Amino acid sequence: MVTKILFIGATGMLGKPVLQQLVQAGFEVTALVRNAPKANLPTEVRTIEGDLQDQASLVKALENQNAVYLNLSVKQTEGKNAFHTETDGLRNLLEAIKKSPVKRLAYLSSVVQRYQGMNNFHWWVFDVKQEALRLIKASGVPYTIFYPSNFMETLAYVYRQGNKMLLAGKSNHKMYFIAGEDYGRQVAQSFRNLPTESREYDVQGTEAFTADEAVQTFITHYPHAKLSISRAPLGMLKFAGYFSTKMNYGAHILEALNNYPEPFTSQNTWDELGKPTITLPTFAQNLKP
Repeated sequence: MVTKILFIGATGMLGKPVLQQLVQAGFEVTALVRNAPKANLPTEVRTIEGDLQDQASLVKALENQNAVYLNLSVKQTEGKNAFHTETDGLRNLLEAIKKSPVKRLAYLSSVVQRYQGMNNFHWWVFDVKQEALRLIKASGVPYTIFYPSNFMETLAYVYRQGNKMLLAGKSNHKMYFIAGEDYGRQVAQSFRNLPTESREYDVQGTEAFTADEAVQTFITHYPHAKLSISRAPLGMLKFAGYFSTKMNYGAHILEALNNYPEPFTSQNTWDELGKPTITLPTFAQNLKP
């Protein structure tokens, strides 16, 4: 039975709501962080300093842990030949797990990485994400892999820049936005449900929106500021990407998000881990300023 979880990636936008739900569910959570005093995590969470580039620190962090939850990402400023936590760091972790009592690994992936190969689209970041999936599945450690659609948090902290909501290109398909809190409850339930078998879950909210619809809904219901939309052609962003790693990342991810045809595939996830309850209007209304 999973009772003790090492959480890697706890301080990020999508780490915090999952961490909170694991704590509320009664798990004993230890967060691997680079700087414990600056982590600013709940008092119930134990912190241990370490890094995915340092295998010795991983071996120490994994002592007495039953499971690991991974919330990793390729940073917008990260180059193709840099150290990637989702592949290079993951290899270090999987090697360290061999020396530990860990019996389960849970990993946050992405549904949109399935766009790789569609419409002649290819991006090295999705290669990294797909290699991470291969490494986990070949590790021999029982795993849970989550494939989320878009998170509502991205509207608040990525699309929103000051009093502007940024859009680029045309959103051709609806996306099932989910709140991090709802996803966190599903993660907690998965640790309760799954002793030894490996499982994969698509993660989607209850309503689908194009990017334009999602942004407009957020603007309508956000109570703390008057927001407006700022729009740029995707081609302009792609051109800027020749000079900026961050812009290049933004152009590629938006191209994938705008064009990936996302069917609803999460009924089994809802049946086994619980149906999301937070709507986009409610999420926007309850955000702190």
